[in-house]
Amino acid sequence: MPRLPVAPLAAVGLVVAFAVAQGTGVRGLGGAVLLVVAAVCLRLAVPRAGWWRALVVVAVGLGVFVASHVATDVLGPWPAVLTAAVVLGATAWGLVDRARPRVAVR
Repeated sequence: MPRLPVAPLAAVGLVVAFAVAQGTGVRGLGGAVLLVVAAVCLRLAVPRAGWWRALVVVAVGLGVFVASHVATDVLGPWPAVLTAAVVLGATAWGLVDRARPRVAVR
């Protein structure tokens, strides 16, 4: 069974969370979706890339989430979220999904 890649899951999860928040008018519901996606991404990423890489992806996710709110005034809501999703996906791909053997610490 092939591995589920973290990058598209993180990127699409960010977009879906925004769509849920905007579509329902309940920002907390979008936040809940975002938290679930982050937890799933962590669950997938830690065994593949270790804690520090997984936490960097989460930190970047938090950063682009905040940046998308700031960029909304300039870009508009959807372009800001889509840009944030691309940055998050690229980061997750580079740190987690790209083929790299994990070195065991002894």
